[in-house]
Amino acid sequence: MADNNNNNNTPDDGFPCSLTIDVPFPTQRLASVAHKALAVDQELSPLVRRTFSIDDADDASAASAASVLRVHYKATTNRMLRVAVNGLMESLNLVVEVMEELDVDVLEHRHQDSH
Repeated sequence: MADNNNNNNTPDDGFPCSLTIDVPFPTQRLASVAHKALAVDQELSPLVRRTFSIDDADDASAASAASVLRVHYKATTNRMLRVAVNGLMESLNLVVEVMEELDVDVLEHRHQDSH
C-alpha cells in the first residue's frame, strides 16, 4: 500500500512518502489493546509521523466484532519510512505473540476456528 502521493486528507510537501497498514484483529478489545501498546512509543525520528485509528466491523455494537488497527505513516524519504515500519512490525509481532500466549479472546477465537 505504498503511496508517494500522500493522499491522507491533507498534502504535506515535507513528508511526501506515506504508507497505510491495516492489521485485522478478531475483536475490538484486542485491536484496542494493540493500539494502546503500540501508541506509547513515539517515533524516534522527527522525519517520520505516525497516526493510529481503529476501524470497527459493520456491526460496531457487538463487542466480539472484528476490528482493524490502521497505522498511517508519513516520512521524508522512503528509507525513513522503511526503518519506521520495520520497527512497528517488530513491536506488533511482540504484541501479537503476547496476546496469543496470554489473552483469553485469542485462545477462544483460535479454538472456534479449529472447529
